Amino acid sequence: MTATDEILKRLDALESENKIRACINRYMDLCDHLNPETPLDELGQLFTEGAIWEGKGARYAKSFGGFKGRKAIVDMLAKYTAEPAHFSLNVHYLTSEVIRVDGDCASASWNMLQVSSFSEDGSHLNSARLTIDFERQSDTWQMSHFQTENRFSRPVSSWNDDAHLPVPGSEK
Repeated sequence: MTATDEILKRLDALESENKIRACINRYMDLCDHLNPETPLDELGQLFTEGAIWEGKGARYAKSFGGFKGRKAIVDMLAKYTAEPAHFSLNVHYLTSEVIRVDGDCASASWNMLQVSSFSEDGSHLNSARLTIDFERQSDTWQMSHFQTENRFSRPVSSWNDDAHLPVPGSEK
């Protein structure tokens, strides 16, 4: 491999990492706003045709199970878009990112924190480990195997409160 080939390979890997980040970011953004207006076709295009989506570990395997194929994954996510909306607030935070690109395949992992309030009442804090395989098809990176494994879950009283924010120099 020439020096130029090596540089092009490294450049491709860096550009691929950014496209993978964009893919998972768009997925999380769409999941943060699941409602009847959610573009399910766009959500589906983030996955390969034969993708697998699965909950891992005792809690998430039982709660979510697994789904094979883009249509099955979209059908599962579509359940969250029915009226009334399942979530009144849903925000995902990703940290501790690792992305490894190998040609047209990649593996990645993140720690995820999910803050949710439900339309039917109650709020929840979840943490999970995401392990995701990606495939490049026609210069587009898509998820081919999505795994989420619960680290902890707990109910909380509320995420958004009208209580005074303690800011130095502000009145109480």
